[in-house]
Amino acid sequence: MDGQSKTANGTIGLKDVLHDMPLVFEPAPPARGGDASTTRADKIIGLLRGISRLDAVNVPELIDVNHDGKPYYRSGDIVAFASRIANAIGKDAIVNKVVVHLNSEEEFQRWLSETKSKGIDNIVIVGGASRHIRYPGPSVMAANMAAMEMLRNDGSSLIGNITIPQREGEAARMLEKTKAGARFFTTQLLFESDSIIGLLREYGHLCEQHGVRPATVLLSFAPLSDSGDIDFARWLGAEIPEDAEEKMIVQGRHEESAGRSIENAEKIWKRVTAERKEHHVEVPVGINVEEISKHNLDAAIRMLTRFAEVLECRTHHGDMPPSKG
Repeated sequence: MDGQSKTANGTIGLKDVLHDMPLVFEPAPPARGGDASTTRADKIIGLLRGISRLDAVNVPELIDVNHDGKPYYRSGDIVAFASRIANAIGKDAIVNKVVVHLNSEEEFQRWLSETKSKGIDNIVIVGGASRHIRYPGPSVMAANMAAMEMLRNDGSSLIGNITIPQREGEAARMLEKTKAGARFFTTQLLFESDSIIGLLREYGHLCEQHGVRPATVLLSFAPLSDSGDIDFARWLGAEIPEDAEEKMIVQGRHEESAGRSIENAEKIWKRVTAERKEHHVEVPVGINVEEISKHNLDAAIRMLTRFAEVLECRTHHGDMPPSKG
């Protein structure tokens, strides 16, 4: 990475590795009103210190919505949480913001300015859960363009969005969001490979047709240890085929189930990277490992460590290490 720009703390930033298969960790966010976020952040810091291949920490915002579309914020101060972890391990921070629940585009601009002032350069702009609700805040496209305008002279910041591989017309949406300023996407949690392979091909083709440089797509994976994790992942929007669930979850054997889900994630990554190479798909990819549930922190670190090994091996040798099972 010689000659690349560095972050304020002297480390290589996410922007510098965006096209080199970045590895990102997404811890479960602190709970709203909780008083143990500092302790939990310090535990995560201790677990992440030994993973040198890690490039950023990505903290989501969790919101429940009632039948009228009104939000209840389940997560607490994600900016402080992300900053504490990222600064302690010398990595970049990313925070997610569900913009549609803000009162206006101006409120989003104030949030972005305040977040930047706290040292957060990378944001994921998130839309609403339903297309049938009229939300008060800006759309993802409008927020992208507002952020791009605000950050026009800021060479360190990155705008990201969410992508749902199974959604009809998703590649065209990604193209428009890329034109509006998105530099990377994080996918919905993946438990099969066909949908993401098809999306990467179509998105890459559209970008080539329109002369647009593709954004990096971070494939999101998470270890699941029981049926409760399955239900929560589906609540988050993930599509989990029944055969994948049967292969991953062994009732009453949490550690084995987590291990199986790690193996499943690695198989998906291998197939995606093989298909990209075989079909010359020019869309950059990376990995986003999600904790989703606090009881899965150790399993998420196992998954993160495994992917760090996979990426290190590819960087140095161009191939994959054997799976450890």
